[in-house]
Amino acid sequence: MKTRRPLTPEEIQESQRLKAIYEQRKQAAKIAGRSLNQADVADACGWSGQSAFSQYATGKVPLNLEALLRMAKALDFSPAEVSPRLLKGIAEPMQPSKDMELKPIRAWDEKTPVDEDEVAVPFLKEVELAAGSGRFGIEEDDGSKLRFDKASLRANGVQFEKAKCVRVRGNSMTPVLRDGATVGVNTGLTSITDITDGELYAINHSGQLRVKQAYRMPGGIRLRSFNRDEHPDEDYSFQQMQDQEISIIGHVFWWGMYAK
Repeated sequence: MKTRRPLTPEEIQESQRLKAIYEQRKQAAKIAGRSLNQADVADACGWSGQSAFSQYATGKVPLNLEALLRMAKALDFSPAEVSPRLLKGIAEPMQPSKDMELKPIRAWDEKTPVDEDEVAVPFLKEVELAAGSGRFGIEEDDGSKLRFDKASLRANGVQFEKAKCVRVRGNSMTPVLRDGATVGVNTGLTSITDITDGELYAINHSGQLRVKQAYRMPGGIRLRSFNRDEHPDEDYSFQQMQDQEISIIGHVFWWGMYAK
């Protein structure tokens, strides 16, 4: 039997905070003349039975980002209240120290030459292959580019010429990636064997640009959205991937978006 690893002190505190929020919501529901139990929360999260929620709330298994986001929606709390650790990869703005010298903001546009320590990363876009054909392909956008400093790309193992940008469309990846968010993609990682389960990847699906969590499956691949209520998992065999022209564009190493 496979034994679970012990939780770290930080993970234990996260489960305790989650349980405290649940107890508060349960008491508030009681005062309002309603009932709330762990089975209700599990059901709202799309899990069968109460055991899944119970394992997180009692510290039997550590929290992960997907579970945290589901429970935050079900119990109406900010994910940061429970686990700032899991949110670090989503948005962690750098806070200037008192000793940090803040340089003036310099305006630039697509015509401004890049500095020696920068790379102008092109965007990928969907294009119709022939007028009215209904078939699409993906190519670089000649106009839109986003600047990255070379040190950041090196730190993420991205070769400069392999860096591309993709805009997210739709609500399938909310609340992590809203409609209009931009992701940086390492197109040097395009093989099924390059997939790390649960990581984000840009996908070419018959000429449609998609961003999904990817999982390796026996004989195929699973694509997962964060908004699983409206966008359930998609499982494809290798043959289906070939038939539907599904391929991996690359691994998402960065993302950003406006607040609204």
